[in-house]
Amino acid sequence: MQQFGVQFYQASLTASDIDKLVRFEVLSYVDQAAGVRGRKRAPQAKINWDLLEKRIASSEKAYQRQIIRKKIDELVQYYEQCRQARDLPSIPGAVIISADEKLTFEPVEPGSLVGRLKVPEREGILRAIDGQHRLLALHADIDRFGDELFTVPAIIFDRLPEDHVVQMFVTINAKHTRLNASHLVTLSGRQLYRDEALAAAHDVVRVLNDREESPLHGDIKLLGVGKGRVAQAPIAQELKRLFANADALGGARKLEDFREESKRFFVNYFKQIANIFEPAWNGRKYSIKSAAALRAFIRVAPDVIKHIDQLHQDRADSRAIGRVIAPWGRRIGSLRFETDGAWKRQGSVDALAKELRLALQYPEGANL
Repeated sequence: MQQFGVQFYQASLTASDIDKLVRFEVLSYVDQAAGVRGRKRAPQAKINWDLLEKRIASSEKAYQRQIIRKKIDELVQYYEQCRQARDLPSIPGAVIISADEKLTFEPVEPGSLVGRLKVPEREGILRAIDGQHRLLALHADIDRFGDELFTVPAIIFDRLPEDHVVQMFVTINAKHTRLNASHLVTLSGRQLYRDEALAAAHDVVRVLNDREESPLHGDIKLLGVGKGRVAQAPIAQELKRLFANADALGGARKLEDFREESKRFFVNYFKQIANIFEPAWNGRKYSIKSAAALRAFIRVAPDVIKHIDQLHQDRADSRAIGRVIAPWGRRIGSLRFETDGAWKRQGSVDALAKELRLALQYPEGANL
């Protein structure tokens, strides 16, 4: 098939082809459980999850979201209903696949668009762009097929560039499957349209969540999933705004330098914030870890850095940061973040950012 100069193939793959040639992977971090791992096991599951999980890899270069167990369970049940009733096809629509190596097409006769597509018989040579859950469910249920012929319609691309693969995945999934904003932030910052500001923001968010010394360790919902309470997307977007504003950080050269030290700065910055507002940071009835509050702290980071520069101190030095933001403890205090108190009345990003800036400008309280 040809579309705007792009060549691809519409093919029929057997269930055994899918089982052997397709590899399954999800976007994840090295220190996080991949795919379905770590989830609670269903008491009467028809799927051998331990076996299925062994087929699911995870890496930062992947683009698929994490596997939804419930969706695979439902698909397997549907496949079984179709197999028994024999009145509907299980996979009537084509899955979209990218091949890692060159494919060979042999037309049935010269000039024909119909022929045999030869795929190198190497395990994992194909990757699913759209339809990974359908194919995983097929893999989970394949033992029940016996010798019955089962073919899957597939659209196959021959060595599609990696950025094009990710762009297609996002285009297909951004609307009708409602990929969460955090997953899209990670893909767009790291792989889709390379955005240096968003990539730097993504790195900071990851460090804040992953490092044990970070006061936000484990609190951020990376990729929109996990036990964390804070969404990744709003924090990343606020950080992106900061990294895109060279003037706020003292010019292009200082911005470039700050990108290198930003991970250490923000870990130490939030450590000092946690110390200053300790009752709120560790209390249950406070909103200091809400997306709005964290965004406000990030928004005034350039003001904090400006004061550190005036003291000729290392921007990422924990003690220097602590000295600069110490007035926040005296002028604002933990009660400002009490969920049913002051936060309820003035919990916006702009309102808190204004108070934080004024406290830096007038540490002793004049004109506030």
